Amino acid sequence: MKPRTKFIDKLFVYMKGGAGGNGLPKLNGIGGKGGDVWITAKENQTLRKLKLQNPSQRFTAGVGEHSRKFRIQGEPGEDRVIHVPPGVQVSAADGTVIGDCNVAGDRVLGARGGDGGGPHTGYIGRPGTARQLYLTLKLIADVGLVGFPNAGKSTLLRAVSRARPKVASYPFTTMSPEIGIIHYSDMRQISVADLPGLIEGASRNIGLGHSFLRHVERTQLLLFVVDVNGFQLSPDRVKRSAFETIAILNREIELYKPELLDKPAMLVVNKMDSPAAAETWPELKRRLAEGLEASAAQLPADLRPRRPVQFDHVVPISARCDPESVERVKAKVRACLDIHAAPPPDLEEVHRRMRTGGVVALHNRTVDMEHDRGHRRRQPRKLPQLA
Repeated sequence: MKPRTKFIDKLFVYMKGGAGGNGLPKLNGIGGKGGDVWITAKENQTLRKLKLQNPSQRFTAGVGEHSRKFRIQGEPGEDRVIHVPPGVQVSAADGTVIGDCNVAGDRVLGARGGDGGGPHTGYIGRPGTARQLYLTLKLIADVGLVGFPNAGKSTLLRAVSRARPKVASYPFTTMSPEIGIIHYSDMRQISVADLPGLIEGASRNIGLGHSFLRHVERTQLLLFVVDVNGFQLSPDRVKRSAFETIAILNREIELYKPELLDKPAMLVVNKMDSPAAAETWPELKRRLAEGLEASAAQLPADLRPRRPVQFDHVVPISARCDPESVERVKAKVRACLDIHAAPPPDLEEVHRRMRTGGVVALHNRTVDMEHDRGHRRRQPRKLPQLA
């Protein structure tokens, strides 16, 4: 049975542009254009609020006025503006992506108003377009916490930021995404998303399934969080070791969308303060040092990822009891994001090419990593560094 949640991350809506007004043939008057329906990102808005404010989930723009004797050019219809939270993707009913509202102020045309009547239409106003659309929320954060329920993701978020997600000793305490901000001494800020926990079968939409995996798509860095003691969802389920949980998380993401494994990734091994950690951590450390691909070959086929995730860093921590280990995580996260950041374009070259009509190649430079930390070439992946 799926955990109940009030969080809405996908909304199906009907939008229709306003009809254009009729023209006036006798005086060659032009009818007013029908209003458009715009989808605009706004801070502090949610899809749940949008649904509560508009239970019918139907949005129609105003109609254009007819041309009249004393107003030859009809007034255009009023636009309808639909406010959505930043991070919403707009797609058609067949799945075609229409546009994204990534940050506050971004907008996408949901439905276009009809043209006003004129000579080209026989002075009859055209109807507005009608569309059925999906509004899908995909969180935009620098870092996404990936892990099984009760791995300590919420505790880690509390430790690295001022966010205060619910923390308890039972699974599924995080039922909707929580966002925290890591603040650094030089005023740098990195956003972290604590996402609802995955379980086996998430790629088949079991548990929070696709609701979770959709959010992972718009994070820059995947931060895997695992319990060093392993995970067991309930007494009637098989208990998985820490290494098995890593493999299962890898496998579920791979089955959902393999290209997500192209993102930079780190592994945090949590709850190192637990009594059993002295036995379980050395074994996990050994298997990680051998490489995820080689070690996963010993697992059953249904747990074994075909495309092993590559961790830039592996950091053992106690999010609850060891502030120093949390600081190491913050430093590694920043370093990882900086290393994988795209090099900035050469603006002078861009302007020169624009003036001459040439084609711009923005990322064609290869720079030595030791001498220019701002423009690094991508290096071959190595085994993870054990902090």
